[in-house]
Amino acid sequence: MNPSSSTTGGAGSDDNTSIRRNSNRPKYSRFTQQELPACKPILTPKWVISVFLLVGIVFIPIGVVSLLASRDVVEIVDRYDSVCVPLNSTDDKIGFITNSSIDKTCVRTLTVPKRMKQPIYVYYQLENYYQNHRRYVKSRSDQQLKSASKRDDTGSCDPEDRVNGQPIVPCGLIAWSLFNDTYNFTVNNNQLLNVNKNGIAWKSDRDHKFGKDVFPLNFQTGPLIGGGQLKNESLDKQEDLIVWMRTAALPTFRKLYGKIEVDLEAGDTINVTLLNNYNTYSFDGKKKLVLSTTSWIGGKNDFLGIAYLTVGGLCFFLAMAFTVVYLVKPRQLGDPTYLSWNRNPGGN
Repeated sequence: MNPSSSTTGGAGSDDNTSIRRNSNRPKYSRFTQQELPACKPILTPKWVISVFLLVGIVFIPIGVVSLLASRDVVEIVDRYDSVCVPLNSTDDKIGFITNSSIDKTCVRTLTVPKRMKQPIYVYYQLENYYQNHRRYVKSRSDQQLKSASKRDDTGSCDPEDRVNGQPIVPCGLIAWSLFNDTYNFTVNNNQLLNVNKNGIAWKSDRDHKFGKDVFPLNFQTGPLIGGGQLKNESLDKQEDLIVWMRTAALPTFRKLYGKIEVDLEAGDTINVTLLNNYNTYSFDGKKKLVLSTTSWIGGKNDFLGIAYLTVGGLCFFLAMAFTVVYLVKPRQLGDPTYLSWNRNPGGN
């Protein structure tokens, strides 16, 4: 063996090892060393007080305006599920609601507390109804709803997927449990109030999620009827269904039933003739009829205004507190005498 060749080979291998070792080291850069230019504001007392004061000055008026807008919304809420059961059926509400031979017509009288400007939105409100249950949410076929060619796509619709081997359109528990209470309105005992049910669903849902060539098939023809029936027209025109198919996230929710497009004056008497068809008694649910106007922030909801007032008021209070502390007991910025080792030089 040639000693010189082995020596050369050894030196070369050491160089290769050194290169490999050095290549694994992170390269130096201003980014990795956190030396890039950055804004590092110094929170002086004047800056802190000014920011808190500015937030308070901006948020408090917004909160007041939002709260006043919410208070201007006129809302009538009437719970009818318990009062629309005959006295002889109060001990067996489930038997009453499931008996198709019993007349379930109910008349409710509402009084308008303040002038209600059109459009007046009619909602039905359900409570203790968990539309967000995992099995319930999954029991639908979006492909079937969009295209007639996907009529047999019912794999995710169990248990409401087929009847006698034929597909159900629309399939699934959501469509099967369609809300089917109906409301008719008259004002002051003689004037009929028409409810406009056009345009109550989202336009994106009508145009993109429900097909113009999809028609109901074998719907509510099984042994157990869940809710309402559908008209013999394409699904994109059946807005009650479209509204219902957009499931709610919380157990208490409202869904739009229609719009009343006339003004109602304070003191007007509204007679509501409703059909109490929908079964909420099996799970202790509640049903309410809601008539509401809107404002620029939407329906009646005081939360937004209260939130702005709370945050604005807290910031304003802190600004005043910091101002008092700053004036009563001022402190020089960056004073080294406040450091612990200067205040206690002995280390005790």
